[in-house]
Amino acid sequence: MNVQEVVRELAQRAKEASRSLAELSAQKKRRILVEVASGIKQAAREILRANEKDLRLAQRTGLKEAMADRLLLNQKRIDGMARSVLEVAKLKEPVGRVLATWRRPNGLRISKVTVPLGVILIIYESRPNVTSECASLCLKSGNAVLLRGGREAFHSNRAIVRVYEQVLRRHRVPTAAISLVRVLDRRGIDELLRLEDLINLVIPRGGETLIRRVARHARMPVVKHYKGICHVYVDKDADLEMALNIAFNAKCQRTAVCNTMETLLVHRVMAPRFLRLIGEQLRNAGCEIRGDALVRQYLPGVKKATQADWSTEYLDNILSIRVVRDVDQAIEHIQKYGSAHTDSIVTQNRKTAKKFTSQVDSSSVMVNASTRFSDGNEYGFGAEIGISTDKVHARGPMGLDGLVSYKYVVHGSGQIRT
Repeated sequence: MNVQEVVRELAQRAKEASRSLAELSAQKKRRILVEVASGIKQAAREILRANEKDLRLAQRTGLKEAMADRLLLNQKRIDGMARSVLEVAKLKEPVGRVLATWRRPNGLRISKVTVPLGVILIIYESRPNVTSECASLCLKSGNAVLLRGGREAFHSNRAIVRVYEQVLRRHRVPTAAISLVRVLDRRGIDELLRLEDLINLVIPRGGETLIRRVARHARMPVVKHYKGICHVYVDKDADLEMALNIAFNAKCQRTAVCNTMETLLVHRVMAPRFLRLIGEQLRNAGCEIRGDALVRQYLPGVKKATQADWSTEYLDNILSIRVVRDVDQAIEHIQKYGSAHTDSIVTQNRKTAKKFTSQVDSSSVMVNASTRFSDGNEYGFGAEIGISTDKVHARGPMGLDGLVSYKYVVHGSGQIRT
């Protein structure tokens, strides 16, 4: 079989499996996910061995350190993966919820009821935990999923999917409900993106190049965010210690993820003291600073920030800093250079905070909190299928609610239209 035939057959089997999933009871889906969580813990040794193989291959191919960190699994991350599956299992059933019901003057009773989307294609890079997160959310929401991870995580992804397959077999659910796309040739992605008759939604998770390529070629709807250019604005009325903690966490807690701060904006009143303190913390953490003229005045030796820096998602230990005159200039900067992902203000002034949350048009806007909380798990979704910066269908971290649609169920007693 050629690539086109292979991926079509895979998608066809997923479509057939989606019908079985749509009929599963909430209780059965919960039991399956509880067993998967246990199975992931039991298979930890095999998953870690597979991950070590991926890491060795990645080292040979010169994978960047930040990307290698996303690829790495350890016992803590595997425990987190299992815990995430359990949390999804406990969430409220998303399918079959009656969103509204009403009766028309002619006696027709109309209900708006949630239903699965069908078949979802996830295209992602590096992070093996995405495999489990997406599989658990799709299963819970009654959707079949095609998982096309990067070649750098192939062995890890295969080991994780194997756990799901074993549990699905025990419950006599088609294993095609959770399918790992084993075609690593990029032509396989192109062929999948043409299958609008079989695939209902595609979610790319990775760098801007990947996401733009998918959005350009897909014939089905795409949930996307092109960049994660996240900002923290330290206002003149910020608590100094809080601002230092939030800014440092937003940048340095984990640098290679999309909700990491890439630009720090500082009110000119706060700049002299705050920049000296945060500059010392960042330098001690090995973070390269690029600043405007005022930043370089307060922090001698800092690199000059170019125009391109304000619109760059580094995903690395690099941070751009700008001093602004007030909250209005901070908002203007975010509107011009931001990516509508996540932006945060640190302030004790409620009026200023309200202005910021009203005028910053991002999928997540935070007050006195790190941008690193922009995450489905942290929002209580158990896991996330992706993050959307669009406004149609889903926005921000996507959990179960973003994986269902609805239909109208109409009950009559013989009415005909005249």
